[in-house]
Amino acid sequence: MQVMPAQRCVIVGVDGSPNSMAALRRAAEEARRRRARLDVVRVLAPAAGTGRLPRPLRTIMEWLRLRSLVARAVVRSQHLTTRLRIAYGDPGPVLAEQAARGELLVIGARRHSEHGNPFGGTTVPVVRERARCEIIICADHRVGLGGDRA
Repeated sequence: MQVMPAQRCVIVGVDGSPNSMAALRRAAEEARRRRARLDVVRVLAPAAGTGRLPRPLRTIMEWLRLRSLVARAVVRSQHLTTRLRIAYGDPGPVLAEQAARGELLVIGARRHSEHGNPFGGTTVPVVRERARCEIIICADHRVGLGGDRA
C-alpha cells in the first residue's frame, strides 16, 4: 500500500483583529510562495462559565465571518487552496496543536499586554513554547507596529 505524503500547509490563526488580518495576509503570501495550502483557523472559547462548546448557530456564524474575512484579505489571483477551520479551546494550545500539521504557523500579536509580555497577550508565549514548526508573529503595520519572526 502506497502512503501519500501529507499536503504542505501554512496555518494562520484569525480572530478579525488588525494584527490577525496582517497575519492572514502574510500567511497567504507564504502559502503561495511555498505552494502550500492555507489553513485559516478561528479558535472559539467554550461558552462563558459553562465549559460547554459554543452553540451551533454561533459556530456557523463564525465560519461565515471567517469566510468573509478571508475573501477580503486574500487576493483571488493568488490561486490558493484554502481551508477554513473552527476549533475550540484556549487559542495558544489550540494553535500549537493545529501547527503539528503544518510547516509554518503565522499569528498576530499586540506589541504589549497587561501581562508584561512584549508580544502581547498569552497566546504567543504558549505557541512559541509548544509549536514544532516555524512561526511568524505579525502585527498590523498600518497602526505603527512591527512584525517579528520567531
